[in-house]
Amino acid sequence: MRTNHEIDYKIFGEELQFVEIELDPQETAIAESGSFMMMDNGIEMQTIFGDGSQQQNGGILGKLLSAGKRLLVGESLFMTAFTNMGQGKKRVSFAAPYTGKIIVFDLQQLGGKIIAQKDAFLCAAKGVSVGIEFQRRLGTGIFGGEGFIMEKLEGDGLAFVHAGGYVVEKELQAGEILKIDTGCVVAYTAGVDFDVEFIRGVRNFMFGGEGLFFAVLRGPGKVWIQSLPISRLAGKMMQYATTNRKEEGSLLGGLGNLLDGRE
Repeated sequence: MRTNHEIDYKIFGEELQFVEIELDPQETAIAESGSFMMMDNGIEMQTIFGDGSQQQNGGILGKLLSAGKRLLVGESLFMTAFTNMGQGKKRVSFAAPYTGKIIVFDLQQLGGKIIAQKDAFLCAAKGVSVGIEFQRRLGTGIFGGEGFIMEKLEGDGLAFVHAGGYVVEKELQAGEILKIDTGCVVAYTAGVDFDVEFIRGVRNFMFGGEGLFFAVLRGPGKVWIQSLPISRLAGKMMQYATTNRKEEGSLLGGLGNLLDGRE
């Protein structure tokens, strides 16, 4: 038996996705501010302090501490709860913020805990706790790409996160090691050990263009990997927005720059 609300869902789209959640009467979904897309009449929207999970029922001080920690991962102190107050099934939809995939985590099937990159959380069934996870190693926190703090999703319900580009799920056996670009790690189960490794070699260090560190993930457990981190996408957009495009020095490229006013 689940202690979190049992919700049904359907994901629409290919690259710019949204998830439609079906709520029975009195069922509730929680979401980050800004992810709401649309809902049926009869669903009541309410701003709540924290995530509304049972783990926050320890008094006002506990709620303040829990919500305050969320500020460390760039999240708001408040979340939005969507409750079906009508008769029959109602639907509410939440949209991904940029191109990529929505990943569904059934926490009951994944050991009750998922560790994800900050800003990945989209929405979940009420009862799922959305907290923070401190990296145990100082080096991992400083050089791990996602900082010292990541998001922690706990409970036995469904949770939805968003990742950039294409998403690959890897199952690591006990002791199996996978090296990944630090920005490409979306999430992993609690049994996976996360560390960073310095890229060896002077030429790799100076001219590799891939950063100075790998994320080293050691099984057992599951890992979710994204092909397009938002930081990489933002970097490319800034590069094109702030510099003149020379188009590899070609004549046609230069002509194009002339025509669009970049020369």
